[in-house]
Amino acid sequence: MPRWTIDAPATVDLGDFAALRVRLISGSLAILAADDAPALDVASVTGEPLLVTQEAGMLTISYADLPSSYTDLRWDGVLGWLRPQRRSADITLTVPAQCPVQLGVVNASTMVAGVHAGIHAKSVSGDLMLDGVTGNVDARTVSGDLEARGLDGGVAFNSVTGDLTLAGGSVERLDAKTVSGRVTADIDLSDGSGLRVATVTGEVAVRLPARPSVRVDLRSTTGKVRSAYEGMSSSGGPRPASMTGTLGSGSASLSLTSMSGDVTLLARTEPGAAEPAPERQGEAR
Repeated sequence: MPRWTIDAPATVDLGDFAALRVRLISGSLAILAADDAPALDVASVTGEPLLVTQEAGMLTISYADLPSSYTDLRWDGVLGWLRPQRRSADITLTVPAQCPVQLGVVNASTMVAGVHAGIHAKSVSGDLMLDGVTGNVDARTVSGDLEARGLDGGVAFNSVTGDLTLAGGSVERLDAKTVSGRVTADIDLSDGSGLRVATVTGEVAVRLPARPSVRVDLRSTTGKVRSAYEGMSSSGGPRPASMTGTLGSGSASLSLTSMSGDVTLLARTEPGAAEPAPERQGEAR
């Protein structure tokens, strides 16, 4: 089994592997899909050395005393283990595009670009950025944000205070839950796609194409509910506020709910047209 211990800046040619698993405390992590041979570049290491192993097609980057199993990485265990000392590393990885990725970080910032396989991520406060990723994404954070550009696939996001931002791309499935984290998305919908967002106090804003085909359900108990699309039905009373309707043939579904956060559905402008104001097109209080 290939095995490396890295306690200083280094570059390692990794050879072939089928999947990637990374455990990092702080610092930065960049995972880049490339046609070149897979490689690991460590720009800096502070504290304990990194342990890199390759076994049965799985490349693992972690520490010797950190659980190797993804399911064994629990917040209470990691935080308790972290208190005695600081550990940090700045890492760049080039991987095959079809390489599934498992991430577990405390406050390290992470960027993944061009990967066309599933991504599973856990973070305490580290932010996660995805660029041009295809496939399903499952991310859980305490306060870390998730930002994705040009995503093509499904997203499951669960956080306490972390924000979710989706810009561009086509989403087949979205299941986002936060307490106070905001959810903002400007995306396309594929036929049969389902989007569900639920927050306690976090604001929700989703922008769709000018002429979408989707069944819409917008609700907030004490916040404002707005839609830029005409033909939506709103609740008659002040609480709870809700708006429902079917746009186009209704081939997709969209459910946005919040206890006290505002919920807004925006329409992308067509070329040469002015963007409609949500308050004027429809508002429920």
